[in-house]
Amino acid sequence: MSRAIPQQRPDLVGAGLEHLTLTERLQIAAIRKSFEPGVTDRALRWCQRNLGQQWIYHSTKHLCETYGLERLPELDPAQSYICASNHRSFFDMYVITTHLVRRGMPHRLVFPVRSRFFYDSALGFAVNGLMSFFAMYPPIFRERKRAFLNQLSVDELTYLLDRGGCFTGVHPEGTRNQGEDPYTFLPAQRGIGRMAHATQAVVLPVFINGLINDLPQQVLSNFNGKGKKVNVVFGAPVPLDDLRAQPASKGVDKAIAERVMEHIAQLAREEHQLRFGTPLPSTPQVTAAVSAQAAE
Repeated sequence: MSRAIPQQRPDLVGAGLEHLTLTERLQIAAIRKSFEPGVTDRALRWCQRNLGQQWIYHSTKHLCETYGLERLPELDPAQSYICASNHRSFFDMYVITTHLVRRGMPHRLVFPVRSRFFYDSALGFAVNGLMSFFAMYPPIFRERKRAFLNQLSVDELTYLLDRGGCFTGVHPEGTRNQGEDPYTFLPAQRGIGRMAHATQAVVLPVFINGLINDLPQQVLSNFNGKGKKVNVVFGAPVPLDDLRAQPASKGVDKAIAERVMEHIAQLAREEHQLRFGTPLPSTPQVTAAVSAQAAE
C-alpha cells in the first residue's frame, strides 16, 4: 500500500510565509512556476540539454570515463526517474547527468540543494540559473527552526515525480561526505525511500569518484593533464517491488534507502577494481561503514 499523494501541489512559499525571507519566497515561487507546462519550461529544458551539458562535458571530458551505461533502461519521457549517487563533490550530479543527457535523456533535471546561498541571495539565484538553468530545486533548510519545510520540499519532489516525466538527482547520504576514503559512506537517509515508495519512479544507482570541490581547478586540470581520473559507474535499476508492496512507514523508507546505498556500494567496489585493478579491500573502515548503515 503506497502513501496517498496530495492531489494539490504542495505550497512551500505559503507554508513558510513567516519563516522565509522575501528573497527566498520570490525565488522559490519563480522556479516552482517554471515547472508548469509552457514556454519557460520548454526553454529551460532546451538550455539544460544543449548548453548546460555542453560546458560540463567539455570541462571534464579528458578526465572522465563512464561505465555501465548499457545497464540503463531506455529513458521514457513519460516516466519519472530518481538518480541516486554517493556525494563527495558539489559537482557530482552535474557530471553524472551530463552523460545521460548526451545519451538522449529528454527530461528536465531537478536536484534538491541547500537553501543557503542558492536561495537567500541574488547571486545564488544567478548561479542557479547560469550553471544549471534552475535545476537546483527545491531548497533544503539546515536551520532547526525551518526544518519542517524540508518535508514540504520532499512532498514537492514527490509531486513532480508522480506527475511523470521528472528526473531528479538525489544523494541518499543526505549531505556531502567529507571523509578521506571515497569508498565509505554516511548512513542512508529516509528521504529517497519516501519518494521511491510513494511513486513509481525508477531508481538508478550511480557511483562517482575523482571530482574535487574547486571548480576553477577542476576545469583547469581537465586541460593541463594534472587532473585526477573521474570514473562514473552506472548500475541497473534498483528492484523495489517487494518494499513498495509494504504499507508506508519510516522503517520501509529506511529499508529502501539502505537498499539503494547497497547498490551504490556494489558499484563502488566495481569502480575500485577499474581504477586500481584490485578488489576493494575489506578494511575495518569499510566494514564499519556498511555495518552502521545496515543497523539503522
